Amino acid sequence: MKHFLFAFLFCFTSPVFCQTNLPFNILFWNVENLFDCKHDSLKNDTDFLPESLKHWNTYKYRNKLTAIAKGVVAAGEWSSPAIIGLCEVENDSVLYDLTQKTNLRNIGYRYVVTQSEDARGIDVALLYLPEYFRLTKHESLKVGKLKIGNRLTRDILHVEGVLLTSDTLDLFVAHFPSRFGGRKYSEPNRIQVAKVLRNAVDSLFSIREKANIVIMGDFNDYPDNRCVTEILNATAPTKEISKHQLYHLLARKREKYTWGTYKYKNEWGVLDHFIVSGNLLDHTQDFYTSEQQTDILKLGFLLIEDKKYGGSKPFRTYNGMQYQAGYSDHLPIRSTFTLKLED
Repeated sequence: MKHFLFAFLFCFTSPVFCQTNLPFNILFWNVENLFDCKHDSLKNDTDFLPESLKHWNTYKYRNKLTAIAKGVVAAGEWSSPAIIGLCEVENDSVLYDLTQKTNLRNIGYRYVVTQSEDARGIDVALLYLPEYFRLTKHESLKVGKLKIGNRLTRDILHVEGVLLTSDTLDLFVAHFPSRFGGRKYSEPNRIQVAKVLRNAVDSLFSIREKANIVIMGDFNDYPDNRCVTEILNATAPTKEISKHQLYHLLARKREKYTWGTYKYKNEWGVLDHFIVSGNLLDHTQDFYTSEQQTDILKLGFLLIEDKKYGGSKPFRTYNGMQYQAGYSDHLPIRSTFTLKLED
């Protein structure tokens, strides 16, 4: 808000035409098992109850909320994220506690969350600042039973809203099925979810001349896997940008970096994705971003020494059954958009 107030005062007192460029941060983070301490009889949440082997309790839960809030504030740097996608949240109660019982309460976030039929009861959610993004619609996209395992999975969250520029912005938050059983064995499940997401995107392309689409999520796959390259058809940005094409803003950085968003044994990988429609890469528009403005946030306090494999790794809440009081097993990703306001 400080950026906005300064720009407003400058334009108001200046006798000439003024254009203000505001930073508009969009953040995504898999916050790793943000569960409350109450049992949901319809879900398998028994690992995160006081009587479980992990002894999940109110103290640890509050520490987790404080940790996530700290990460969100740090990720915003000088400007609080206007929009935040989250996955691995249990329900709307944990979102209320996150936005109202931590230092985020003074920022003013509102939220929407899916109510998926996932067996563990974990969902995806979106937080937003209403002064920057006016919510007009939200829906959960059902996937149905997965081909492998014949079980229900997490919904895809689709949120539509209007920006200060009067442009419509469509956001998708997704958490694709895991690699349980191995990558090749489980891949049909992630392809299945990617097809649902692709169909929703194509529907928007068919009705919007200038579709502003942001896809963010943990796909449990890398940028060069089939669900991204073949189904979503999301590539690294090229010199010629098509407004009805999807572009992966972290694909090239996966090749450049020796680290990523998630570490499995000794190997870093990019399981968390930031994909946009071509219109959002057009710098002549009133709302845009770029590959250069999108990154993995390797914040020091989100990392811990990797004593087994060397280097560092994400500082997670638990290491097996050992409580570490950390943050998450994933690092957050962020894209800083530019919002052009004219006076």
